Amino acid sequence: MLSRVADSFYWMSRYLERAEHSARVLAVHASLTLDNPTERVGRSLIAAFDTGAPSDDGPSALVGGGLDDRHRAVVIAAVVAARENARQIREQISTEMWEQLNSLYLDVRDNEPEGRLDPGLFLRMVVEGAHLFHGVTDGTLSHGEGWQHLQLGRYIERATATADMLEAYFAEPTDADGGQPAAARYVEWVGLLRACCAFEAYCRCYTADIRPERLAEFLLLNAEFPRSVRFAADRIEESLREIARALGQQATRPERFAGRLRAALNFGTIDEIIDDSLIGTLESIGRQCSQIHHAVYQTYITYSIEAAVSR
Repeated sequence: MLSRVADSFYWMSRYLERAEHSARVLAVHASLTLDNPTERVGRSLIAAFDTGAPSDDGPSALVGGGLDDRHRAVVIAAVVAARENARQIREQISTEMWEQLNSLYLDVRDNEPEGRLDPGLFLRMVVEGAHLFHGVTDGTLSHGEGWQHLQLGRYIERATATADMLEAYFAEPTDADGGQPAAARYVEWVGLLRACCAFEAYCRCYTADIRPERLAEFLLLNAEFPRSVRFAADRIEESLREIARALGQQATRPERFAGRLRAALNFGTIDEIIDDSLIGTLESIGRQCSQIHHAVYQTYITYSIEAAVSR
């Protein structure tokens, strides 16, 4: 596969995952502030949503369930970037994939000038559009090298986002006794689980008794929940292994980095992680995901001619 094609597969998936994640976080935050318009509920959730755009208002711009232009633009930009990458590899993806992504692009573009849709409907449209795209992709695209690059981008983005959200939440102090958070803090934890589509799955595993250490264990170390960091790490290593196999290569540098991340999560326990430093572990996960990304680029995207000849 040409490096530019692999690059477009990778970034198409990353941008669409980013759009879906951002829309879901904003939708959950809007519902929290709508129920508690005078409180600072949801501040950790919106703190985890880093738009990269300076604002004097900060999170207060979303109080009352609104959606300002700055946050809407983040979601729209991610969808537009995903569609542009898909356009560059139109001949490599299925017609159904292109139609679904192009339809989502047209919907968000038509909503861009004044935000014609209700904010809740707009965000739900993006989330559902991304879910439909993933379903269509799994059902219509051959699960070869291109599909593996899609999976790779999707789960690197997901692992980074989940770790960033946990870091933003655990940077906030809980009750001094270390037990159940106060009422407002409890709502914050529920908001985090909802933003990760994890509330029902968490309750099936632990009941509705939400405790910070259990929540961290579930979103970090659960091997079965698709939005946990461990699940994403497993899929990252698996995709890198399949890409290397398709190219007839032995264990590559990005695969070794992914294996290191996966081993740390597979054999770690939440008690050890908390004792060592949960924030430090979350920061390390972000650095390792970035390290895997750069290694992927050096190995498969921006490699030198000499490296290509020597393969």
